[in-house]
Parts: sequence; C-alpha cells; structure tokens
Amino acid sequence: MNASGDELAPDVRAILEAARERPGGETRVSVDARSFPEAVAETEAAGRVPVIAEVKPTSPTTEGVREDDPVELAREMVAGGATALSVLTEPEHFGGSAESLRRIREAVDVPVLRKDFVMHEAQLDVVESDLVLLIARFVGEDLPALVEAARDRGFQPLVEVHTREELTAALAAGADIVGINNRDLGKLEVDLGTFEELAPEAPEDVLLVAESGVKTVDDATRMREAGADALLVGTAIMDGDVRRNTETLTQ
Repeated sequence: MNASGDELAPDVRAILEAARERPGGETRVSVDARSFPEAVAETEAAGRVPVIAEVKPTSPTTEGVREDDPVELAREMVAGGATALSVLTEPEHFGGSAESLRRIREAVDVPVLRKDFVMHEAQLDVVESDLVLLIARFVGEDLPALVEAARDRGFQPLVEVHTREELTAALAAGADIVGINNRDLGKLEVDLGTFEELAPEAPEDVLLVAESGVKTVDDATRMREAGADALLVGTAIMDGDVRRNTETLTQ
C-alpha cells in the first residue's frame, strides 16, 4: 500500500523523505486525552457543525505564510466555535512545530489533533496531543501496529484514507475515527466526490471526518449530507479572520 516515489508529487516525496529521517521523542508519552467523539456529540447537540479548525502557517498547496502567534490563532478559532483543533508539527514544509502544539494545547480546552507524517512508533513520543494523524497510504502494513501503539499511549488515532483499499485497511486495523481526504496526496488534486464515494462503505459506528476541499458553507453542507460527522478545514479558515471564518462554517 505504500506509495512509490513515482506516484507522488515532488512536494510530497520531499515531505516523506524528511519525515522518515525525523527522530522520535526521547521518552514515551502518556496522554490523558480529551474525547473527540464527545466533543462532536456536544457540538451537534448544540445545533452546530463540528469543525476541526487547522492551525497551518503554510503548506505546499497555499501561498504565503501566516506569521501570527499560533496560540492566538487557536484561541480565536475556539472562540469561533471550533469543536477541535488540528495543529501542524511538520517543520520544513508546513511551518509547524511540536512546541506550537504544546503551547496551543495548554491554552485551549478542546481536543487537539497532531497533524504530521508519522512514519514510525518513536515519532508518536514527540509531543502530547489528544488525537494523532496516521496516514494509511504512507505507513502501509505498519498501520495496525501504529494504531495500537498510539492507543497504548492514550492517543485517539485518526486514520486518514483516500481509497477503498485504504479504508478497508483502516477498518481492519481497528480505526474508529477515520478521515477521508478529498485531496489525492499523490497528485495534490481535490475532489469532494471522494468523500461521497467512500463514506457509505464505513460502518455507522465509525466517526467520519471529511478532510480537504471545504471552502464554503455549501461545501460543508454537501459533506455533512454525505455522512461527515466532522469537517477538517485548514486554508478556508486560515485565509483571513480565523474567528469569523470558523463561525461561518460552524453555524
């Protein structure tokens, strides 16, 4: 299942090459995680759309860099109604850091997802978070072991998929929070139809997150109608007033 270099966009190949070499933490972490499913249920009970707002200083698919204090951005997103936050910790291509995540998690009371390219178990020990992203395409046969290792530390693994094969592998690995990425990480192309195609294949007890491509309220509605329990939104929130942008998508 691991993607070969020939199938990946140059930016993605560079990200993975750097990720494979990045060291893990010096000591094993133990996390007392804030429940993401409970946060989603509370948001829905309040009549709002569950959104994971992403603190993303930059990325290969966006222009420019946000220089704002990431903690202030996070606080504004929460004030705007974010159910949870996603924080980039990949330093070279996304401008993230483990220190930013640590500071953000101390400053807010919502679940925080660590978004990075975790390739081996020791990298789980870099920083505490409530959820950790595991990308099925890139970890391949190591997925079951990484899901177990993440849970052993107290993390809630969010397993990202883009194809039926990856969804099958995620479910076989015991994933109960699955992110369906509308972006093909091989070509960096986005198609909201990806979520619509795969969502019906997931069991009802799996919490589904629609990732990438949600830019408007209409997009959010489309993903919710297709079965998304939550939406992960980065660029559309980071582009401008993050509080107002979050409010717009959560109403």
